[in-house]
Amino acid sequence: MKLLLVDGNYYVYRSFFAIRNLTNSRGEPTNAIYGFVKTVRRMLSDLKPDFGAVVWDHGLPERRTQLQPAYKQQRAEMPLEMQPQLKYIHGLTPLLGLKGVLLPNTEADDLMASYVEAAAGAEVTLATNDKDLFQLVGERVKVYSTAKADLPSPKETYVLLGTDTVEKKWGVPPARIGDVLSLIGDSVDNIPGVSGLGPKNAAALIRDFGGLESLLQRLDEVKNERVREKLKAAREQILQNREMVKLETDLPLPAPLESLRVSPRYPELLEAMEACEFKSLLVEIRNEAAAAGNPQGELF
Repeated sequence: MKLLLVDGNYYVYRSFFAIRNLTNSRGEPTNAIYGFVKTVRRMLSDLKPDFGAVVWDHGLPERRTQLQPAYKQQRAEMPLEMQPQLKYIHGLTPLLGLKGVLLPNTEADDLMASYVEAAAGAEVTLATNDKDLFQLVGERVKVYSTAKADLPSPKETYVLLGTDTVEKKWGVPPARIGDVLSLIGDSVDNIPGVSGLGPKNAAALIRDFGGLESLLQRLDEVKNERVREKLKAAREQILQNREMVKLETDLPLPAPLESLRVSPRYPELLEAMEACEFKSLLVEIRNEAAAAGNPQGELF
């Protein structure tokens, strides 16, 4: 069983800012819609998953906002031109063949982690750029990337990042990424880190001491006096950060795994592409429907 989990909000934002000034004849912005459809269709072509879902953020978890009330408060409001497109994409997702899933007051990374936990034995691909989710990478869990910096050669168009690649990037095994994040914080999410401590030095500390817990128990053994004193002063913040970056893996699933079988709804998808006036995508999807034995885009 091959399961694809897509971080929906990340790809909507990425599409919106990567493609600018795209509208239909009615003047409605369609840049995020176009980029999202192209990206998801490419994933499906690259990975050919049996099951899949687009996972959406739907508010912030109380557990994190109670720990750190400033969590994500510095983030700018969603651009006005993106708001109607996001709503449209929510409705479009099942037409592409992927179920959209969300839970109130839940971030996508926690829900994705819970699906990973529930899909024991499945090959899981996470389409995301969320640092926290790299903690899940292992023998059966990979991260899908099209970033040029990640590709092994110019001939490759995508790569599945596994344990070795992630460890090379982070300097620690995937399971220890949370320890590193606890030390350096995350400015994007407004999580404060130890002042002056960067990712490389944080990773070196975690490697040298075998983990965050051991490091905090043996702070007197840290050789650099300045770093040692900063770690001691930030001890409570570090412990709080560790709780912040810990992923939930036991959330109730809004849709059971067996309901996530990939199944494009070609007739409705073609109608949506016509409404958006995506001419090249219309041709692609008509050809795909024909190859699937559905030349008029009729329901099976």
